[in-house]
Amino acid sequence: MKVYIPSDSAAKALGADAVAERFAAEAEARGLNPEIVRTGTRGMIWLEPLVEMERDGVRMGYGPVTPQDVPALLDGTFEGLGPVEEIPFFARQTRLTFARCGVIDPLDLADYEANGGLEGLRRALDMTGDEIVREVTDSGLRGRGGAGFPTGIKWKTVLEAQAAQKYIVCNADEGDSGTFADRMIMEGDPFTLIEGMAIAGLGVGATRGYVYLRSEYPDAIRVMREAVRIARAAGLLGADVLRSGRAFDMEIREGAGAYVCGEETSLLNSLEGKRGVVRAKPPLPALEGFLGRPTVVNNVISLATVPVIFQKGAQHYADFGLGRSRGTVTLQIAGNVARGGLFETAFGISLGEVVNDLAGGTASGRPVKAVQVGGPLGAYLPVSGFDARLGYEELDAEGGLLGHAGLVVFDDSADMLGMARFAMEFCAVESCGKCTPCRIGAVRGVETIDRIAAGDADAMPLLADLCETMKEGSLCALGGFTPLPVMSAVTHFPDDFATTKEAAE
Repeated sequence: MKVYIPSDSAAKALGADAVAERFAAEAEARGLNPEIVRTGTRGMIWLEPLVEMERDGVRMGYGPVTPQDVPALLDGTFEGLGPVEEIPFFARQTRLTFARCGVIDPLDLADYEANGGLEGLRRALDMTGDEIVREVTDSGLRGRGGAGFPTGIKWKTVLEAQAAQKYIVCNADEGDSGTFADRMIMEGDPFTLIEGMAIAGLGVGATRGYVYLRSEYPDAIRVMREAVRIARAAGLLGADVLRSGRAFDMEIREGAGAYVCGEETSLLNSLEGKRGVVRAKPPLPALEGFLGRPTVVNNVISLATVPVIFQKGAQHYADFGLGRSRGTVTLQIAGNVARGGLFETAFGISLGEVVNDLAGGTASGRPVKAVQVGGPLGAYLPVSGFDARLGYEELDAEGGLLGHAGLVVFDDSADMLGMARFAMEFCAVESCGKCTPCRIGAVRGVETIDRIAAGDADAMPLLADLCETMKEGSLCALGGFTPLPVMSAVTHFPDDFATTKEAAE
């Protein structure tokens, strides 16, 4: 008997460890000797803890399972979900980056390799740096951390830079609310990130890499550190990568939890042991990054996607998507939803299909009022905007921001003035203090929203002017994009903004 139980943070928070312990104890009491494999999560969080039992080579799903359900599970009387990969939420996905997540033991390198791992790296080892960069460019891969900048252009800049030392830095400081894809891949398939970073190093001539991982992710830190140790011992990392004569090594660095360190130059300062504040650009990190050397800074999902591009070819990846948004988008569905989790699909799906169909509407059963796409700096979109297609340019044309592809859903009880205030206060609290529009503007913004809530009609134009100043004068996304959720709330939900004392009362 082979049983799969997730060790992902979300599954553990919902009781997966207790289920695994009860399963082992109950099986022992019955004289059974099952092989229990702790995997990552499949991403169907509303079904966690999701237990999978292999029958005739097919993994059957059961969930959510509690420790009290284990005897019935072993008796065969617990109602199942059928084959896991036929569950509609999962079956409709196009899993490229997350193909192994929830399938394999995250720290079993042989399991990783048996499921297609290292095929991309072995191919890259037979290619020149120019060929590697061209493959990434041809795939259309863009930065998944928010900006959507073409990955191949960034790599080409670093490749052509002249320096004695170059670096690959993975931005794993996943601080946006409603996002968890980075954590999922690091906890569920860490070797794909390691492989992607190694390919990046081969491509641009970097021999050293760092993963900057937020301190709030202790499980991801533990798994990544152990995966690096295993990879180094197996010759996947080090002075002679897979006996190719080419070098690449890496290490895990733990951040201190500052949101602004998700911005690449602030991250680099922190990585160097300095205060996490934004650097003025130019120079770009691609030319003067970590320790002043040419540096590729990419998000976890960007780098974790590189192996499948080299395994299946650039054209295979580019065949998915919409417009300039090629490949797949890893949607993280959260907030007030019936079915929350990760859904990987080709760019181009509509916002309405995600919220109403995949997510099943709200968990509360009340009508959907708004969806914030792209984290705390993203716009609040109303139901009237649900025809919007999820692509970088397509969502931008609708006044939105795809960002890290996190979606947070709100029902009709949400107070959008309160949400606008939260966005502005978030900026005030998290500002690094480098830019006056961000440092001072956010504080004044909170005060202005409070005036509106008190019924001061004169504060409305002040808020618009202040948001424009922040957008134009801030050096990084924190101050520059905070006006987006604030003004989208004002624009789409005017009834929530009382502008007379009578309305406020």
